[in-house]
Amino acid sequence: MAFRLFVPILAGATLRERLLACIGATIGIALTGVISGLAMGNGPHVAMLVAPMGASAVLLFAVPSSPLAQPWSIIGGNTISALVGVTVAHFVHNPVIASGLAVALAIAAMSFTRSLHPPGGAAALTGVLGGPAVISAGFLFPFVPVALNSIILVTLGFLFHKLSRRNYPHVPQPAANSHGTADRPPAERVGFRPEDVDAALAALDETFDIDRDDIERLLRQVELQAMVRAHRTLLCRDIMSRDVISMSENATADEARKQLLDHNIRTLPVVDAEARLVGAVGLRELTQATDTVKGVMSKAGTASPETPAMSLLPLLTDGRSHAVVIVDAGRHIIGLITQTDLLAAAARAQAADRPPLKAVA
Repeated sequence: MAFRLFVPILAGATLRERLLACIGATIGIALTGVISGLAMGNGPHVAMLVAPMGASAVLLFAVPSSPLAQPWSIIGGNTISALVGVTVAHFVHNPVIASGLAVALAIAAMSFTRSLHPPGGAAALTGVLGGPAVISAGFLFPFVPVALNSIILVTLGFLFHKLSRRNYPHVPQPAANSHGTADRPPAERVGFRPEDVDAALAALDETFDIDRDDIERLLRQVELQAMVRAHRTLLCRDIMSRDVISMSENATADEARKQLLDHNIRTLPVVDAEARLVGAVGLRELTQATDTVKGVMSKAGTASPETPAMSLLPLLTDGRSHAVVIVDAGRHIIGLITQTDLLAAAARAQAADRPPLKAVA
């Protein structure tokens, strides 16, 4: 609370995200100007950069998950809007009327082409009021420099986000059924449904700057956090198995199969020579094994003893994971929680939440 220079306004905004946005915008705009100058030639009457690129950079680097900041929105929105502005200026010579008409038609054009981008309004206005440089460029202006600037900026944004390990372009990935059937994943068969999201959006009758699938994903996470909070006293250490069967990474596939079948378990933690967890194997992985389990083991899901048990729900209902290994700070195994363990704990917690039945006289 003491440091309020970068107070988050958008949901999820952090100081780190804003600093990355500042760095990205600096690099993106500067290099866009340099590259455009090299491509077009430097001169007093050459517009290397157009003003809407500054607004595009804000969206591209500060809110890269916004539907308005995706590559087609930036490139298509700016280019189409600039073309609209130049066309309107060619036929309507009153600057006041042309300005309003250009922005209005730009919104319509971007909406029809699914390229809505707020700086497009500025690009349309620039096409009308841009001055001698825009007039001399004529119908070339929407392509050089507007489209050229946009393509360079998006390319630089893509590279910057990859280097900073951010997801761009942002493509929402709805959870898929790991069994290859049309059913929704187990965790999404309870609670609200996609049609409930659509109905809520229709009832609110507003437009939100977030993808519809992202809204559903956010609400699913809210449900999970509420469940974890309601049962925050139930920790992994309370329900985990403590006598855990594990296997050395140098053990043979046949030895691992025998352990799985003898103990009637589906996941076998794999440890190294120092008894530290290095992976896990099940019968699925072992079908590909020809030598030791080290070559076929998969990454093990892990948690600490103090982790709220209900927070394991997404992992244990993803259709692939059957157990979570509980480890200490040194990755030594201290317990294991299976789907059955969590199901039994959830059933007990639900029963405990019910009010006691009153006796009837």
